Formats: sequence, C-alpha cells, structure tokens
Amino acid sequence: MKEKLVIGYYGNGKSTNRYHIPHLMRRGDKIEVKTIYARRLRDSWARWDGVYYTDKEEELLGDDELDVIIVTTPPEAHYEIAKKVIESGHNVVLEKPFTHSVAQSQELFDLAREKGAMLQCYQNRRFDSDFLTVQKVIASGKLGELAEVEMHFDYYRPEIPEGAHTFTKADSYVYNHACHTVDQVLSYFGIPDEKHFDVRQLLGSGRMNDYFDLDFYYNKGTDQYDVMPGGLKVSVKSSYFRVKERPSFLVYGRRGMFVKAGKDRQEADLKKFYLPDHKDFGLDAPEHFGTLTYYDAEGHYHEELVESERGDYGIYYDYLYETIKNGAPILVTEEQTMTQMRLLEEATSKLV
Repeated sequence: MKEKLVIGYYGNGKSTNRYHIPHLMRRGDKIEVKTIYARRLRDSWARWDGVYYTDKEEELLGDDELDVIIVTTPPEAHYEIAKKVIESGHNVVLEKPFTHSVAQSQELFDLAREKGAMLQCYQNRRFDSDFLTVQKVIASGKLGELAEVEMHFDYYRPEIPEGAHTFTKADSYVYNHACHTVDQVLSYFGIPDEKHFDVRQLLGSGRMNDYFDLDFYYNKGTDQYDVMPGGLKVSVKSSYFRVKERPSFLVYGRRGMFVKAGKDRQEADLKKFYLPDHKDFGLDAPEHFGTLTYYDAEGHYHEELVESERGDYGIYYDYLYETIKNGAPILVTEEQTMTQMRLLEEATSKLV
C-alpha cells in the first residue's frame, strides 16, 4: 500500500469543492483529505465523508501530519495566507491567480526557500481535454511545422463588466482568466521570444478590463514541435462580450489545420454536480471531437475527426504526490509562475 499524501485545505468554497476534492474521488489509495478550515463554516457545500471541518486556523496550521496545505481562498487573500502557511512550516499549493504582483510572488518563493517548503501554483487546466488533444495532434506530425495557434476562452456575460464602475487590477479579466490560458502556453510552448498585448476596457477608461488579446512569438521549435522558418505565433484571446464563442483552439501548420470547437467538459459536469465517480465524467461525445484537415507527404488530402483526450484535473495531484513523496521535479515551476506574473502585470500596466 502506498504511503498517503495527507492534505489540508485553507478555504471551503467553490474552488475546494468543485475544482479540487471531486478529482480525488478515484485516488483514495494514495491521497487523504484530512482537514478543511474556513473562518466561517457554512452549509453551502455538502461535507465530504471522513474529513474534519474546523473554524480554528491553528488546528490546520499546527497539524504536523499534513504534507501540504492547499490555499483556495479568494485571490485578494492569497499573499497573506500563503505567507502564514509557509511560516507554519508546511508545503503550499496556491490557487490562481497566484498573487496580485510580481513582488508578492517573489517574496513568497524566497520565503519558501528559506523555510525549506515547497510552493507551487495550482494549474489544473494543463489537464483540460481540449489542450491535451491539441498536444496529441501536434505530436502526430500531421500538421507539419507550426505557424499559428489561437486559443479562445470566451463568455457572454455583459452584466459582469456593466456592473463594475471602477478598475482594479485584482478584478481584471486578464488576471482572473488569462492565468489559465497563459499557463497552458508557457507549459507547452515555453517562454516566448517576443510578445504583444492588446488589453481593453470595452466600456471605457475607469471601467473593468473585459477583453484581452495576448500574442506570443517563438523563433524556433522544441523537442515537442517544429515551427515555420518565419516562426510561430500563439494568441490567447477572450472577452465577456462574445454572444457566440469562438473555437477553443485553432492550430495552423505547413500542411494542415486542427479545429477544436468546444472547451473541456469537466467544469460543465461539475456545475451540475455530476462528479468524477461517473465513468463518462467530462468526456466528449463524438459531436464534440475536433477536426483535423491536412495534406500528407504524398499530397493526399485528409479530413478526419480526432477523438478527444480525457481531461482530468486530478492528474495535478498525481504529480504533487510524486513531488512530495518521491522527490520528483515540481510540475509548475517557479520560473513558469514568475514568468506568468510578469506577463500579467505588464499586460495590465497601462489600464486605469
């Protein structure tokens, strides 16, 4: 029997109960959720069997049996709480957006080093079905050298920006949504050679940031992909004013293209409380598959559906287990998190 990774949660809201614990349902052989702390324990979420709930912070921070504490509070509290948890001597996983500044993030990493603690950002969307499927298509080589990738994460929720009459970086669309897709870019394509940002307040100056178009340029490929001689452009685009969503992914190469229309379905199932203990949780049906169109080496035209990879946010915890219990390299590195923080800070630097 494997030695279990014992976990505590600082926070008992939507993040803990939707994006974390449900994905551990199939991992009880190696992961134990021991304690959940919240300043005010409410009945908004059903309590998980076998978990101790407390409103006493010292019971969480003073528990030496915990291998790691996951901080899932609202972002404005991330810096202060993560600092407190690190100082208590625990390893920390901090939800995204990580903090609200480069300086805060660097201070936390420096403190973790000083205390001998692991600090890592929770980047579960590395295990989105659509993103994993795109990687499979690229790895097949059927697209040839890559020229352009477009990543869209759209909504039609005008009531959100229309209800905000001041601008704060903490509530900007860039910080709260690009933190998903920018990490996908960094994790697969690496640190860009060049960048260009178009970040807007569609309702005017002094209002909420509700649109972004972030372009990243790569001059050469990696072991995972090759690029056209003129380089590769990867764009991350999103808006609150898209009545009809753009495709989740568009990938263009020298010999073809891949279109994945719909997003990963895990979140949609979780919102309906259809949990990962169901065999078809988060799975795409054939009508959700992406389309690969390309010319092969002999010049023959092909158009085919690509069966979607299975998304699973719990894979993050598989990596976390290996890091803490077996000394494996950290999944989301300090360099990746700090690079993202610098990009997000620069992208919002001219907004008022």
